[in-house]
Formats: sequence, C-alpha cells, structure tokens
Amino acid sequence: MRRVLVAVVVTVAGLVALLSFRTHTNGPERTVGSPPSVPTLLPGERALTGRAIATVYGPVQVRVVERSRTIVGVTILQHPAETTMDIQIGQFAFPRLVGETLTAQSARIDSVSGATYTSHGYISSLQSALDNRA
Repeated sequence: MRRVLVAVVVTVAGLVALLSFRTHTNGPERTVGSPPSVPTLLPGERALTGRAIATVYGPVQVRVVERSRTIVGVTILQHPAETTMDIQIGQFAFPRLVGETLTAQSARIDSVSGATYTSHGYISSLQSALDNRA
C-alpha cells in the first residue's frame, strides 16, 4: 500500500511539473528592444541588412558591414529573448557565429551546437544580407 501511495504522489508531482512548464510561443515577430542604429560607416564601407528570419523561438536578423567586399562586422538586430534560456543561448552562440562569419567571409559556416534554430536563423539572415550585394 505504501508503494502505491509513493507512486501516486511522484506521478502527480511529475504531472504538475510538466503542466507548469512554460514553452516558447510562436507569436508574431517582435523586435527585442530598439534595433541598433547603423554605426557610422567609414569611407568605402556599407551596411547590408538581412531579412528577419522567423525561428521557433523568435526572429533573428543581422546587419553586415563590409569594406571592399570584405565583411568587417556583423550586428545582431533581432534575436530571441523571451526567456532567460533564449538570452543565454544568444550570448553563447552569436559571438561564435560572428567569429566564423568574419573568418569564412561568407554564410557557409557551421551551426553552434545547442543553438541550432538560432544558428539557422542567423545564417539565413546573413545570406539574405549578402545577396543584397550589388
């Protein structure tokens, strides 16, 4: 009888925890804060803004600064930030993605493990910005 009671209590506790878990929503795209303004560009530099790519956790959008067709900087304009986990993933993934972009000089970069959706949003937005080259 005691085992049955323990099993019921553990099951109920597990269900309560599962049902109270807050999931991400697929609501309309949103901008987190105000988007950064275009930094003052040096002569010969230009900014290319990518499309906002909808991901499971929220939109991702980047702006690329290039000089003589060389990527010299990437700014994250929009990113998922609804939960603490979203922010932690962004703080972990975006510096790696930007570093790989500056090294590869293209959108042909690897996704960051643990940030697959965010990585794919970043890469897609980056590619759309680079497609805007004249």
